[in-house]
Amino acid sequence: MTVEAPVHGVDPVVLEVVEGTLASVEMEVEAAIARTSRSPMIRDAHDFRAGIHDRALRKLTGRSYSALVHPVARDFPLHTMRPGDVFFHNDVYESEGGIGHLPDLCVTVPVFHRGEVVAFVQAFGHHDDIGGGCPGSMPSGATSMYEEGLMVPPIKLWDQGVPNQAALRIMTRNSRMPDSLAADLDAECSACLMGSRRLAELFERYGRDTVEACFDAILDKTTQTYRREILSKIPDGSYVWEDYAEHDGVDEPMLHTQRITLTKTADKILIDFTGTSRQAKGPINHCGDYADGNFLKKWLAPILRNLADTPERMAELDVNEGVVPLIEMRFPEKGTLLTPVFPAPTNARTFVILRLLGVLAGVLAKAVDGRMPADQETIRYTGVYGDDAQGRPYLMREVLGGGSGGRYYADGEDTIHVVPDSRNLPTEFTESRFPFRVERLGLAVDSGGPGKYRGGLGYEKHIRMLQDASFMSIADRSILSCWGVKGGKAGRPFQVVIDPGGPNERTMDGLVDDEPVRAGEVICIRTTGGGGWGDPLEREVASVVRDVRWGKVSARGAHDDYGVVVVGAGDDLAADEDATAALRERLRAERPEVEPFFDRGPGYQKLSDGRTYADVDFL
Repeated sequence: MTVEAPVHGVDPVVLEVVEGTLASVEMEVEAAIARTSRSPMIRDAHDFRAGIHDRALRKLTGRSYSALVHPVARDFPLHTMRPGDVFFHNDVYESEGGIGHLPDLCVTVPVFHRGEVVAFVQAFGHHDDIGGGCPGSMPSGATSMYEEGLMVPPIKLWDQGVPNQAALRIMTRNSRMPDSLAADLDAECSACLMGSRRLAELFERYGRDTVEACFDAILDKTTQTYRREILSKIPDGSYVWEDYAEHDGVDEPMLHTQRITLTKTADKILIDFTGTSRQAKGPINHCGDYADGNFLKKWLAPILRNLADTPERMAELDVNEGVVPLIEMRFPEKGTLLTPVFPAPTNARTFVILRLLGVLAGVLAKAVDGRMPADQETIRYTGVYGDDAQGRPYLMREVLGGGSGGRYYADGEDTIHVVPDSRNLPTEFTESRFPFRVERLGLAVDSGGPGKYRGGLGYEKHIRMLQDASFMSIADRSILSCWGVKGGKAGRPFQVVIDPGGPNERTMDGLVDDEPVRAGEVICIRTTGGGGWGDPLEREVASVVRDVRWGKVSARGAHDDYGVVVVGAGDDLAADEDATAALRERLRAERPEVEPFFDRGPGYQKLSDGRTYADVDFL
């Protein structure tokens, strides 16, 4: 029997108890928010996160990303804080990179032990409305932060257990949904105060020295694990790749470049963003260059987990402050997509920070000969607003997922979401609360990128309006697709068609605030499919036939994308083996001799003067 040696002088059993307590407190805080909040975005879609940080502002939990405590500690020294205090902020430029757009409201509660601050519990979530130029506070054509809503730098929202009613009144007065905003904020503040009590009990049980030694051990374990199991898989050297946002809501669609030069040395990686495009006129900018990129390091680090030995091991690896010493970031000069200058708008900054996940995955794929997933789904908000049959105003927004990329060992997952634990809104709930019917919610056939391992499928959702309303969309990947890798093909892009087959049929841009929709018209939403991995002509014929039987791939898609000729129907569905062999041989012969390592799909040609690939797309 092997007895594990103490780490940082901490008994291994105590370390496990402390680590487990942190995880359970974080989950308890999130469960309390979900059960007591009011808005669909928080309560039902679960677009919120909690996190636990120590007094050195280091993130201790790693189940999900979270905001930063840095701006609160910057403006309110720890020695001035008192039990029952709750701090609040949503100001993007005052958040040290931890808040991306104004609807993300953040509350922070200090934890006390014998009169001193020893930790922090924090929660932030995407709220219905905080003012600005359109319902939902995400105006797609914004050219300034002043159009996007109420900006609140770090303030003390509760003072020793007493809510600041004046501040709350200002915030709710600026919101189109004041009741749900007030209820959600109360839920988040109360949940974090509860979490702070739980953590105080942990300190009281084991003592401050022991608990803080456990914190050091938890972070050190992450550092050593990533260095040993993840970074060791990346060959030393420099690798370059780039991807693009396609539009900013103001200028005509173009390639807004996000470029990463990854340099791996013996025990760390350097991520250099030089070559990233200038800041956009519209709201796709992200303030990434604050606090030495602390937020972005923890945001991007989950991509590294794909290098773990097995999928099971990947799922075991948390991302906490322990990854920060392993990553150095180098930002370009002020005035780029990642280094915008106030008051550049940011409400659709997801187009940049989510694309960066894919850029890091792509540059790593070049380093490890494709042993990374193809591109994943991209977040998008769609919704409707107006007055219901009783004349009451409403706002319904939904964050529908899409397909993840095919992997070197398996297909991508269908209709997942990059925000952990988030989900689509239940049909029964939305139909009872809002004036529309959901006539279809299913998988978008053929949306997954073809490959030896197919990309995951997106959603297809049809909504029939019962009252006149306005449609809104904050979505990327409506022109460009989720890319395929190592012979895999790109997935299908996002698409919204209103009144399909009707007299007023029209296809929407990805960014729209106020498209009128008449009662009786249908809104058809198709979300992105993930990119494919590997040559689709090497996909097992039986897997293609199964996908056709399950309705994930059409017979036409099987023929054109996979070279499989399907005959029969229902349980008798099968492949014509001779015709399939001949078709695959012909398709291989028609290919060019040299193909790029990445496939970006046909949309790339529209924005790149007819080019089918970028210079960086070859190994």
